[in-house]
Amino acid sequence: MSPKSKLSERIPVLNEYIRRNGRAPTLDEMRDLFNVRSKNTVSVIAGKFVESGALRRTATGRLAAPLPEPAACQLRLLGSVAAGFPSPAEEALLDTMSLDEYLVVHPEATFMLRVEGDSMVEAGILPGDTVLVERGRTPRNGDIVIACVDGEWTMKYFYRQGRDVRLEPANKRYATIRPKQRLAVEGVVSGVVRKL
Repeated sequence: MSPKSKLSERIPVLNEYIRRNGRAPTLDEMRDLFNVRSKNTVSVIAGKFVESGALRRTATGRLAAPLPEPAACQLRLLGSVAAGFPSPAEEALLDTMSLDEYLVVHPEATFMLRVEGDSMVEAGILPGDTVLVERGRTPRNGDIVIACVDGEWTMKYFYRQGRDVRLEPANKRYATIRPKQRLAVEGVVSGVVRKL
């Protein structure tokens, strides 16, 4: 295939490679795949694949297969219900929504963790719940974060005052954590999922 071949002709070849190998080709493999000698030309081709969405770049800049589209389930929003005093409820279709879109703002930066332990119960986060965590957000005071403190992982409220950082539990039985050597915040909790 010549370097002048159209992107639309190359994408099926690329997709077949990804299907067979379970990964994106390297630039050298792309040179062989598309019969291109020039490293510069294959870099341009790779850039076009990324622009078109046929490939993506990882956080470290490597080429990778595109992430699969999540299967979204559209649910009907029928109205509201009182959680306090009883009130007349009328069913009316207000809208439809996908829980993915409702709960996840930045899917490329969001991951899930299963909750173990009861240090956040007063925040409504119970053992067995699943939390949605967004990477790349700078934590603000009062955010719930996933952090590695002196080599141990935890989920707590984040507070910073000057250089002093503390992590607060949402359960009076647990003590405040102050890092002795190192604190790395992995992400900010953006949602909680609980299946009854």
